[in-house]
Amino acid sequence: MTAKAIKYLDQINSPADLRKLSVNELPAYCAELRDFIIREVSANPGHLGASLGAVELAVAIHYVYDTPDDKLVWDVGHQAYAHKIVTGRRDLFHTNRKLGGISGFPKMSESEYDAFGGGHSSTSISAALGLSRALRGADGAGPKCVAVIGDGAMTGGLAFEGLNNAGADPDNDLLVVLNDNRISIDPNVGALKEALLDISTSQHYNRFKDSTWNALNRVPRLRRMIQKVLNGAKSFFLHQSNLFESFNFRYFGPVDGNDVVALVKALRDLRTLPGPKILHALTVKGKGYGPAEQDQTEWHAPGRFDPETGKRLASSATGNGMLRFQDVFGHTLVQLAEADPRIVGITPAMPTGCSMNLLMERMPERAYDVGIAEGHAVTFAAGLAAGGKVPFCNIYSSFMQRAVDNIIHDAAIQELPVVLCLDRAGLVGEDGATHHGAFDLTLLRGVPNLTIAAPMDATELRNVMYTASEGRDGMWVIRYPRGGAFPEQVLGEPLLKVEIGRGRILSEPEDSCGVAVVSIGAIGTEAHAAVAALAGEGIAVAHYDLRFAKPLDTAMLDRIASRGYRAVVTIEDGVIAGGVGSAVLEYYSDNGLLGGDCGVGRVVRLGLPDRFVEHGAVGQLRALCGIDAESIARQVKSLL
Repeated sequence: MTAKAIKYLDQINSPADLRKLSVNELPAYCAELRDFIIREVSANPGHLGASLGAVELAVAIHYVYDTPDDKLVWDVGHQAYAHKIVTGRRDLFHTNRKLGGISGFPKMSESEYDAFGGGHSSTSISAALGLSRALRGADGAGPKCVAVIGDGAMTGGLAFEGLNNAGADPDNDLLVVLNDNRISIDPNVGALKEALLDISTSQHYNRFKDSTWNALNRVPRLRRMIQKVLNGAKSFFLHQSNLFESFNFRYFGPVDGNDVVALVKALRDLRTLPGPKILHALTVKGKGYGPAEQDQTEWHAPGRFDPETGKRLASSATGNGMLRFQDVFGHTLVQLAEADPRIVGITPAMPTGCSMNLLMERMPERAYDVGIAEGHAVTFAAGLAAGGKVPFCNIYSSFMQRAVDNIIHDAAIQELPVVLCLDRAGLVGEDGATHHGAFDLTLLRGVPNLTIAAPMDATELRNVMYTASEGRDGMWVIRYPRGGAFPEQVLGEPLLKVEIGRGRILSEPEDSCGVAVVSIGAIGTEAHAAVAALAGEGIAVAHYDLRFAKPLDTAMLDRIASRGYRAVVTIEDGVIAGGVGSAVLEYYSDNGLLGGDCGVGRVVRLGLPDRFVEHGAVGQLRALCGIDAESIARQVKSLL
């Protein structure tokens, strides 16, 4: 794509500047804004497709509504790049998602225009309703509040809870803009998708609606009557009631969400209309950039690419035939399912990201995408397990937080053989605090009837999955990080059973310096590098891979204590408070093995600090948290 002349982009540094343009100038500004996003994201990767589709929505809302006094809440935030640029962050956008730069998601501490932060889906309606009620005066007046939510996020249960609560009071002055592009990362699934499709594609209804509205719209007193007529028309033409009107929301649409002039007209009408209402806007994910429109899944967050040719520039880890942890999971699941007809796969809207798509392609009848509904995914898996299946339920660690009650109440208590695979465990990098898989070990370590495993590498992941697939030991949790780089040959290695609750001795030199490193999970590779570097300096350090957070390998911990190390350094890619290091410390303290002549001198715990870790490259964040190889080696030396 050839760079276009810029007329408006440099003039707009706030919504107030935007409102100085005429409505007819907005399409040209949107084109410049879209070109800017493409060029910036091509060099500094981020969420491209959704933000391109929502350019006109962001511009029209800020043009019509008096932000920041009026409140705009974005769901998830994948779609909010245009919003950030319009609201004065254009000159900072090159720092998007970089360490010390602006966040890739709305963030209240970053801008007064970010009325509410977001990273997980389905939160916007509840948050906007809360803002509306909090800022409403005694006379009922207050700022306007707008929630923008995608059709994928609308499948989340929290969205329906928000609709239910907001629709209960006709005085709730709230606008929900449904950004309907029929895809989240992968194509959307479920009954809601079909209902929205029926509404948006009924030619008879839409033709009747347009002609009625155009004929009577100029008579304000008839506006409510018009809406009643249109509501009846929906039921007649669609042979069903409108879902949103069942929640007492007045429904408008569908409208072309990529036509900024039409959006401004619709929003101006709706801004003065009281009560809860919803505007159904049809958009195109990746709008305005051919490659992103044609392959919407791959261009959700494409990494670096050439904006002229659309050629994606592969990273060193994924462009040379190497496998990531998620690839190993997907291929191994297919292998296990081929050997055991009881095995099924479940994912809440992440089939491509977690590689569940491999099972979906090979055995579509045994793989389920349940939409953005993590709690349902776990309970659905529990139901499958109660019926004799062995479900592998794959959820990103950070998103699993929404399903903790389901894990406890529906699976663990009943000792059902659900295998919960937590992808993206630990620090994930540029998506930041909302997406780091920081809390799963601490949240789940105290739950009875769980086996919690954290494999260090691809071979270990395959073997742990194979062991869990027997479905004999109740619920399993298997955590592993994003990325990795493993040769494809690992998929040809024989699958071996792992003894539950048994770790590995990676190095145990007789001439040890008196310090032992105990790691769990893939962060053990950093520990291994530290131990190797220290060995090069003539410092012999023992290294143990705990492998299981629950049950702990107490025999190995006893062995470590018997060797009389002056210090044991535990390392985990999770919060230090209540994590695996705490479990080791508790065991030594409870059994009289801490201090004195018959145990370890002290336990030093390394992990994520008691604060939310911001965004940046994984290597940078590990260094900041003191869990990279250099930091580990430095900590060991300080104990000598």
